[in-house]
Amino acid sequence: MRQFIPLVVLLLAGCAATPTPQPVKPVEPAPAAANDHNHSSLDGMTANELGQHFGRPRLQIREGDGTKLQFAGPNCVLDAYLYPSTSGAGLPRVTYIDTRNLQGAPVNAQNCIASLEAN
Repeated sequence: MRQFIPLVVLLLAGCAATPTPQPVKPVEPAPAAANDHNHSSLDGMTANELGQHFGRPRLQIREGDGTKLQFAGPNCVLDAYLYPSTSGAGLPRVTYIDTRNLQGAPVNAQNCIASLEAN
C-alpha cells in the first residue's frame, strides 16, 4: 500500500491546473529628471556632472566666482567655464565652452566632445 502513495501523489500533481502566463508589460523609460542635460552642448552642467561625463579634469582654475575645468584627449582640449546663477543660488554651471586641437587652433565643439567621450 505504501508503494502506491507516491504514485497517487504524482497522478494528482499531473491533474493540477497550470497557470497561464501573463503578458509582460514593456518597461517604460523613466521620465527625464529636471537636472538632465543635453550632453552634446554641456550647457548647464555642474562640475560634478562634467566629472561623471569625462572623468577627472586635467586642470581646475578658480577665478573670482568662476571655475574653469579643462579636459584633454588625444585630439583636442575642452575648457568648460562654470559660473553661479545671477541670483547666486545653487551650484555653478557651465555657461561657456572652448575647444581647440593640441596645437591651439579652434575645433568643432561637437567633434571634440565626441572624441573625449570615446576615451
